[in-house]
Amino acid sequence: MREKGRKAIATNRKARHHYSILDVYEAGIALVGTEVKSLRDGQASLADSFATVDDGEIWLRGLHIPEYTQGSWTNHAPRRTRKLLLHKREIERLVGKTKEGSLTLVPLSMYFSDGKVKVELALAKGKQDYDKRQDLARRTAEREVTRELGRRIKGMR
Repeated sequence: MREKGRKAIATNRKARHHYSILDVYEAGIALVGTEVKSLRDGQASLADSFATVDDGEIWLRGLHIPEYTQGSWTNHAPRRTRKLLLHKREIERLVGKTKEGSLTLVPLSMYFSDGKVKVELALAKGKQDYDKRQDLARRTAEREVTRELGRRIKGMR
């Protein structure tokens, strides 16, 4: 019986810190059997992964899916290059945007969607150090404002 809905496997938490996200795509991923079994155990790391375009195909590199513990000699290589499955128009759009500027393809998350493994892929631009500091200062200021509003509503000040 197939699962319904969306179940998260892994997220790339540092991606939104290091990159400005311009556009987000959902892509399928070509996997072998032991990789899917390992993912069902909830084991994967998107920390150092990125996507590249080679010969009109998009490949995910650096994704770490550990070997399946109960696998045999048919086990997979943990950091092998995996093909992402997108529509041809989406691939052409991504190829054009990555070649025109300093944009990169970064995976944001990996999840099961109705029993199939999907990757949330972002078209992103790298942030400079001062951009990261500005974002951090803005988030801290917003947090302080909401905290102060909560105190005033409760009548603490």
